[in-house]
Amino acid sequence: MVARAIRKEIREGRGTPHGGVYLDIASRRSAAEIKKKLPSMYHQFKELADVDITAAPMEVGPTCHYMMGGVRVDAETQESTVPGLYAAGEVGGGMHGANRLGGNSLSDLLVFGKRAGEFAAKKAKETPSGRINQDEVERMAAESLRFFGDGGGENPYTIHEELRDTMQSLVGIVRTEEDLKSALVKIAELRVRAASAKVGGNIQYNPGWHLALDLKNMLDISEAVTRAALERTESRGAHTHGDHPDTKQDWGKVNVIVRQTKEGIGVAREPLPEMPEELRELVKGE
Repeated sequence: MVARAIRKEIREGRGTPHGGVYLDIASRRSAAEIKKKLPSMYHQFKELADVDITAAPMEVGPTCHYMMGGVRVDAETQESTVPGLYAAGEVGGGMHGANRLGGNSLSDLLVFGKRAGEFAAKKAKETPSGRINQDEVERMAAESLRFFGDGGGENPYTIHEELRDTMQSLVGIVRTEEDLKSALVKIAELRVRAASAKVGGNIQYNPGWHLALDLKNMLDISEAVTRAALERTESRGAHTHGDHPDTKQDWGKVNVIVRQTKEGIGVAREPLPEMPEELRELVKGE
């Protein structure tokens, strides 16, 4: 709710020059109380921005914190749809519903991290060692090194910054159909530019090269989030659709599944799995 209110102020022209708002606690609490209750925030603003939040407002704005979706996994083993690949913690989808409760991430990681580790170890023991496909190794090496060399490709940092700005402004806390469609057009454009990005230097600790390698994954997840948001024509939890502000009962019965297809990133709706009887009894007890 706070993030939506901040967005409204910014969109209506009452934001700060940097695209945020001012949060004033200095006029509401004493300096001693602020330092006691918010010690890390006090030191962070003081050291990084030279702002004393006990005496002046702090500039704040909403940004990406976490995702409720994630890699599709088997609830018991945490194995993904890729055999032998396991996911635990917030990277695994299906745990948090439409809005993660504060503190749930640690318990999620402990419970499902234990399951993932146990079943991954069991799978490894039962699976015979395979042979490395040297042709595949060489293909991937060549693919990774293509960002070096001559050519007029862009700096990957420029593309990354534009992708970040696109997702923040068009696929943020409140989404509209117009904004989401504009984001897909921009992501497609950035894909073309990312494919021809170039970096200097060599392979020894080269952050620019690492970013160039990461861009495809960043573009994939950005498109997946955007297409899933466009598909869900309602507002639920942390997903607020400006064109569809109400929560619709039918949408509570399906998951939005994102898959890589021959045509690109595809989106489909699938019914929610039936709740196990023992969990159903627990919910009834609540």
